[in-house]
Amino acid sequence: MVKRRGTWCGFLLVLAFVATACGDGSDETELGADDGGGGDEATVNACPADGCMIGFADIATSGDEIEVTWEINFDPDIANNHIHIYWDSYTAAQVSDDASDRGVEQGEWVPTDSAPTYVTDGAVSTAPDVRGDSTTLCLVAADRDHNVIDEATQVCEDVSEFLS
Repeated sequence: MVKRRGTWCGFLLVLAFVATACGDGSDETELGADDGGGGDEATVNACPADGCMIGFADIATSGDEIEVTWEINFDPDIANNHIHIYWDSYTAAQVSDDASDRGVEQGEWVPTDSAPTYVTDGAVSTAPDVRGDSTTLCLVAADRDHNVIDEATQVCEDVSEFLS
């Protein structure tokens, strides 16, 4: 009798697991949810239906660097959808971890979930030895794997007046 009870309980556990995995029968899915198993709660961070959009809202100096304020239509999270900022010496295809799959050599960028402002540093420092001759900063949305989501959504802005 004990064995049968254990089997029945095991069956109920499997049934409960299958029912949970199948959801509630609705057609809605949470795109971009953290399904990596790292946390107890899923973090929803998908692009809206019209895609992740980024734009420059304001640009100012911050010491020798540039403070960029952007407008975005998603909640950036470095472990999910976030922003790649880079000098226009690279293309949107190059500032992606799958650059070789896109047929280009990988470039340099800074991934960030800083919102709504970011101060340039690292690969986007204003130092001439970092930026070369570039005077244009670019932004594009990327996914949790640091792959650019849509190259066509790249936006760039001439920042030459903020460079020393």
